[in-house]
Amino acid sequence: MSDLDPRPAETLCEPAPGPGPAAELYPAREVPLGGVRGVFVERVLPQRDLPTVGAWCFLDHFGSPTVTKTDAPPDINPHPHIGLQTVTWPFEGRIRHRDSVGSDVEIEPGQLNLMTSGRGIAHSEYAVPGAPAGHGLQLWIALPGDRTGIDPHFEQHRELPVLQAPGLSAIVLIGSLAGVTSPAIAYTPIVGADVRVEPGADITVPLETRFEHAVLVIEGRVTIAGNELGPGPLLYLGTDRDELRISSVEGAHFALIGGEPFGEELVMWWNFVGRSHEDIVAARADWENHDVSRFADIAGHTPQQRIPAPPLPGLHLKPRKRRIGPARG
Repeated sequence: MSDLDPRPAETLCEPAPGPGPAAELYPAREVPLGGVRGVFVERVLPQRDLPTVGAWCFLDHFGSPTVTKTDAPPDINPHPHIGLQTVTWPFEGRIRHRDSVGSDVEIEPGQLNLMTSGRGIAHSEYAVPGAPAGHGLQLWIALPGDRTGIDPHFEQHRELPVLQAPGLSAIVLIGSLAGVTSPAIAYTPIVGADVRVEPGADITVPLETRFEHAVLVIEGRVTIAGNELGPGPLLYLGTDRDELRISSVEGAHFALIGGEPFGEELVMWWNFVGRSHEDIVAARADWENHDVSRFADIAGHTPQQRIPAPPLPGLHLKPRKRRIGPARG
C-alpha cells in the first residue's frame, strides 16, 4: 500500500479536541495512485479537519463502484513505510504481498494483511493474474511514540472472529467490538470491523464509550445513529457513545473504525508517519540512499524497481488544526 502522490503535502496531525458525540460528514475525494493504468481511489482519511479517528490515519476505498475513473488497484513496486501499521482488506480480487522481512503471500477476500513498519519496512503489492478486479479497503494505523522504533513484522489472518446478532454480522479485523476480539496485534486501543446488515434490520451494538468512531458505507443504505448514509462519505460520530443504533430497509455493507483519541502529534508525508519534520527527512534520506539496515531489499525485486521518494517541500510543516469538536449527537 502506497501513497503515490508525486507532491505529497506535509501535514501536522494535532491531538483531538475535547470529547463528545458528533455527526459530521466528510466527503470522499478521488485520488490518483499513478502506475501504468493511472488508477484512482476514494480517500476519506486524512481530511483537512479530521486527520485521525483514534489511531486510524489513512483510509482508501479502491475499486469503489462510485469512482468515476479507472478503479482497479495498480501494481505497486517496492516502497517504504515508517511509524505505522498497514491494513489490507479486500472484498474482491487477490493481491500478492512481498516485503523486506521475507513475507511472500497472497491475500483473498475475508483475509487480513497487517504489516507493522516500526522503524522501517519496504513492501510491494501486485494483483494476482487471472483474479477478479480488485475491490477493498487499505488503511493505516499510527503507531504510538513508544512503538515507532520496534522491529518491523508482518502477519496474515485467514480466519477472524465474527460478531453475530439478529440481522447483523460484523467481522472484527482488529481490536474489540461488543466483546469480540481480533487476534491481530494492536498497539493502541482500537477497533476496525466489516459490518453487513440484512434488509429490515434494526439493531443496537454496544460501543466503547471512550473511543471515537466513524462509518464508511461500502454498499446499500443504512441509518446510523439517526443519520441516513449511502456509499461515499465518512460519518464521524465523535466520542461518548455507549451504543450504536443501526437500521436498514434494503440491507447494507459498511466499515466501522474507531479508537481512543490519539493524543500525539503526527507528521504524515508520502508513506511516512513521524513526529517531526526531521523524522521524515531522515527516513527519506535512508530510502534514497538505499540503507538496507533500515529498508532491506525485497526478494524477487531489483533495486531499479524501488519507487523513488518525491522531493521534500521547501518549507517546514505548518500545523493543521482539527476543527471538529463536540457536536450534534
